[in-house]
Amino acid sequence: MNNKTEKIKILILPKFEVGKMSGDAPGEAQHYYEEFLENSAKYEIRGAYENNPLYVKDGVALYVAGLGKVSSAVSLMAVLCDPRFDFSSAYVLSTGCCGGAYGNSVMGDVYLMSCCIDYDIGHKIDSTELDGSAFTTWIHDESYDGSAFKLLNLSLVDKLYNLVKDIPLKTTPKTKTCMASAFDNAPWAIRNPQVLKAAGVSGDNYWKGMRGHRNAELMAKTYNAPDPFRCSEMEDVALAVVMDRMGMLDRFIAIRGAVNMDVFMNGAKPEELWKIKTQDMLTAEDSQEASDIFNVEMENIFSVGRVIVRAVLDGII
Repeated sequence: MNNKTEKIKILILPKFEVGKMSGDAPGEAQHYYEEFLENSAKYEIRGAYENNPLYVKDGVALYVAGLGKVSSAVSLMAVLCDPRFDFSSAYVLSTGCCGGAYGNSVMGDVYLMSCCIDYDIGHKIDSTELDGSAFTTWIHDESYDGSAFKLLNLSLVDKLYNLVKDIPLKTTPKTKTCMASAFDNAPWAIRNPQVLKAAGVSGDNYWKGMRGHRNAELMAKTYNAPDPFRCSEMEDVALAVVMDRMGMLDRFIAIRGAVNMDVFMNGAKPEELWKIKTQDMLTAEDSQEASDIFNVEMENIFSVGRVIVRAVLDGII
């Protein structure tokens, strides 16, 4: 019996791919696959998605983890517990798209998470039970804090931020116009995209609206997040919990790129936006939700992610 394990330096965790792993319009995985894992070995992972392989090459591994906290966490745990691989000193990079936060974000930004917050754990009030003066529906319960808030390795975050903060990011004229018209040319909405540190808020549902935004801001304030709430997504706090349970939280890295906003823009209505599947809603060239930023933002995220992967492989961090 061969007990030899393959040592992994970094595990890359995108959440979905639009089509193939190479050669067509890219989702969250394709750029990483083409740069680091072309012609890689493939391994089926027990307990993860059927027919969804782990790609491994030269110390780099990639697994498309799936959408949502439960599926992505199960995927990560299944990969980390596979006895064929040695993750004892590996970094884990969560990478993907997100919603930007009203007042703090523009579509095209890329965020390096300093903490992860669970949008769903705790207490929530049915908004129909509130009078019109109540702006938030979330009530803090500190008994959940161990799972609801994960502070990442701030020393590592700072090292990485210094490596990536000046990376130029792209936008599109249509996206700039969309942001300007949606938010009345507010200075925060018409700036160029940047790489920024952020508090990320993970929800199991694709929420949108000012009340949800205020809830997320309140959570970041309550947990004393080191950076502003800028990023709404669906997985990172669950991945951070897995990393914590495995004694690896100090090597967890999360980056996200804003392809839409956490509030409705330019008269868009939920019944229109959400009558088609999310992937089409984000990638369509005439998207009310994401303008035409999606493909450009996949490049932006990878511009940052590539530097992080190289830093791990070169022993810079």
